[in-house]
Amino acid sequence: MAKPTILIVEDEAPLLTLLRYNLEKQGFRVEEATDGQEALLRVAESRPDLVLLDWMLPSLSGIEVCRQIRRKPATRDLPVIMVTARTEDQDAVRALDIGADDYITKPFVVDALLARIRALLRRSGTVAIKGTLSFLDLAMDQDAHRVTRAGRALHLGPTEYRLLEFFLSHPGRVFSREQLLDAVWGRDIHVEPRTVDVHIRRLRRAVNAEGEADIIRTVRSAGYALDLEDS
Repeated sequence: MAKPTILIVEDEAPLLTLLRYNLEKQGFRVEEATDGQEALLRVAESRPDLVLLDWMLPSLSGIEVCRQIRRKPATRDLPVIMVTARTEDQDAVRALDIGADDYITKPFVVDALLARIRALLRRSGTVAIKGTLSFLDLAMDQDAHRVTRAGRALHLGPTEYRLLEFFLSHPGRVFSREQLLDAVWGRDIHVEPRTVDVHIRRLRRAVNAEGEADIIRTVRSAGYALDLEDS
């Protein structure tokens, strides 16, 4: 399944970088535009699955970009989330009336924005959204970004979350440090193999409460696996 493509239309470079980083870490493909005219060009060329659209833009406002997206039959149903510093209720109403599917104000919590993106993509029916992964009494709700074990909420850092997500997608299989680095950190990121051991220890502390079986297995000279067998 191809990665869903999100077009970020934002002229603030730090925010653009932050959004790209977080969206790519969640498995999305990202396109960028820094003004309204470029946004319309990107929409026509790359056919994104969703547009994250800033209200205040050079050359053409986000409101006008949204209006033009809705006028064209090819993009009439394209999901659009308006992002803005404007907080007045009438501005939200205006954005929704002009055709935006959702509206979020700055500053915002990135996890909340990601949840809205997933929900909108799920409702649009154009992209397959992740669901729930489980192993024994461990469950990961990928849409809500929540993990529980025996009903107990687990609090994981971003890397531990991705590491567990990978293990849950391949239960019982043993992966070397190098394989985990490629899958979780990415081939283009230089990280020492021993870094994997540090995050495995953190994951163990988060997943295994006192009295619970250790479900992260260490296989000497081979790597790690999600299962209950003794090494």
